[in-house]
Amino acid sequence: MDGYYAFMLVATALVLMMTVPALALFYGGMTRSKSVLNMMMMSFVSFGIASIVFVLWGWSEGWGADGAGNANGKLFANPFHMWGLDGVSSSNFIYVLFQLTFAAITVALISGAVADRVKLSAWAVFVPVWLTLCYFPIAHNVWGGGWLSSHWVAQDYAGGTVVHINAGIAGGILALVIGKRVGWPREVNRPHNLTLTMIGAGLLWFGWYGFNVGSIVFTSDSLSDPKKFSAQFMSETGATFMNTTIATAAAMLAWLVVERITHGKATSLGAASGIVAGLVAITPACGSVSLTGAIIVGAIAGGLCALAVGLKYKFGLDDSLDVVGVHLVGGLVGTLLIGFVSTKSAPLGVDGLFYGGGLTSLGHQSIAALFTLVWTGVLTTIIAVAIKYTIGWRVSAEAEVDGIDADQHGESAYDLAQAKGLLA
Repeated sequence: MDGYYAFMLVATALVLMMTVPALALFYGGMTRSKSVLNMMMMSFVSFGIASIVFVLWGWSEGWGADGAGNANGKLFANPFHMWGLDGVSSSNFIYVLFQLTFAAITVALISGAVADRVKLSAWAVFVPVWLTLCYFPIAHNVWGGGWLSSHWVAQDYAGGTVVHINAGIAGGILALVIGKRVGWPREVNRPHNLTLTMIGAGLLWFGWYGFNVGSIVFTSDSLSDPKKFSAQFMSETGATFMNTTIATAAAMLAWLVVERITHGKATSLGAASGIVAGLVAITPACGSVSLTGAIIVGAIAGGLCALAVGLKYKFGLDDSLDVVGVHLVGGLVGTLLIGFVSTKSAPLGVDGLFYGGGLTSLGHQSIAALFTLVWTGVLTTIIAVAIKYTIGWRVSAEAEVDGIDADQHGESAYDLAQAKGLLA
């Protein structure tokens, strides 16, 4: 067991790295040079707020009992039952912290949909409210013994519903409510530093092994038997590690092929985006599919997400950094494909439609996805509208054009004046 706790320490640190600095770099490079600090700050602030909220009431609301010792059958648990981790043994803190990092990156993912135009103060209000009303209830229903899982047992190894569909639908709602950036789509806001984005994508891929492989859950039998524990640990972590790798590779290649066919070029931004799309799709499925299934999940996700990101122009949705196209679409692809290609030979041991398991698994996966879409879609709309008509979401049009970094932080990522002087 000592080795398992050491493993979880590493896994937790890897997931922490996914938010800061990996996501901050990935998103920061995709924005304009005068917005990069604000974009990165949204990730850092998300992590800070999520950490405090999770410890005070998030763990209790998502994974705790209802106050009477019953965690099952509820839409959410009592947020005050274990306030401030009261009653939680320090030996369990590592698992609490592991789940904390999931909450932090989920809400940080949403920020990419509204890049370049949102006040940091409005974002700081949104984060704790959204976590409380959307993230913790979905986590409780999928992972914490809540109402959904007590009726339909969907497979979600590391967060297809809880993280990616959740963040994806929220990002789309915010983009609609807050509105388009000044000049969009007439003015194309190109990534200012694809080197940062590529580094961020690489760090996300590296950190994702903590995300997926660290999500192993042991059976009661294996916990009581050291040999069974060791056998399950070796088999399950090996499968999820390989599935995560092979699906991501397939998704990156599929995205590049679609780019090459549709636009004539295979781009570095496409490679980075394909990596993330594959990681997103395999997240719920990494413990449910064979290696062949992982390649199928990754390839389909990479291709569909590559096509989906272009639809925002047709629908007039200014999803700045393609949160809907990558996380919502990728999360749905990975969650629903489990119903087709999951197999008993994988750690979770459920046959999908293509392995003779019938429609049961696909039905459960579909219900979990739909539940997440409806719950988070409705509540995010209420939160977004409430903020819009109280403190307001947006910086001024002038600040947006001149640069949100200077307006919100009084800083610039690059000393362009000095650089021009040196060149002169």
